[in-house]
Amino acid sequence: MAENSQAVEFDLDQARRTLGEVFAPWVLDLGLSVEAIETDPPPGAAADWQPGATLRMGFSEKLCRSGGIVCGQALMALADTAMVFAILAANRGFRPMTTVDQTTHFLKAVASSDVLAEARVVRLGRTMSFGRVTLLSATDRKPVAMVASAFAML
Repeated sequence: MAENSQAVEFDLDQARRTLGEVFAPWVLDLGLSVEAIETDPPPGAAADWQPGATLRMGFSEKLCRSGGIVCGQALMALADTAMVFAILAANRGFRPMTTVDQTTHFLKAVASSDVLAEARVVRLGRTMSFGRVTLLSATDRKPVAMVASAFAML
């Protein structure tokens, strides 16, 4: 991980403010909430622990395609947004960035359930950062998609 020279702390309250202040209005229409921000490893964490964030997308019929299945576009937007928060956590504060690449592998459909996005930073760099997101059905906590992403740090 790159060292951050800023003394800014990025916590759950700051993350929730960022969600309301930085993102486009249509992203807010997804009904997202920031559930957790992890900037430091917990006691006894594995050597490969990575900073991250967990977001929740509340279930809504307006996010579903026919058959009551949450649409892939909403899931991909959730994953992208969660990865932004994971990078902010690793950076310990706001830094402008833009998505360069996002690859999503859909594992199974999710219906009538909130969706959790568990995002982890794999590498925080000066010009590029990389991460992974697991999307889970909040009902049974089974994975519904795996996402790999790359962000240009501006």
